[in-house]
Amino acid sequence: MTRDEITRMVAEILAGIAPEAELSAVAGDADLREALDLDSMDFLNFVAALHERTGRPIPEADYPKLSTLDGVVAYLGGTDA
Repeated sequence: MTRDEITRMVAEILAGIAPEAELSAVAGDADLREALDLDSMDFLNFVAALHERTGRPIPEADYPKLSTLDGVVAYLGGTDA
């Protein structure tokens, strides 16, 4: 997946979880939970939706890698460390 594809997918998922959230106003390295006022259940729903949309298993140990948009792009794009 390209960065644009991942970003679009993240925006679609977050629109369903937090419709008032404006992903375009969030810096790539900003913490999504803080920037979009997501609670722990919102974040779990976000991770579950990423798994559902991509078919990729996301172990709980990897959740911190998904805390920023840049992290999600790196993780799903296969460039995470």
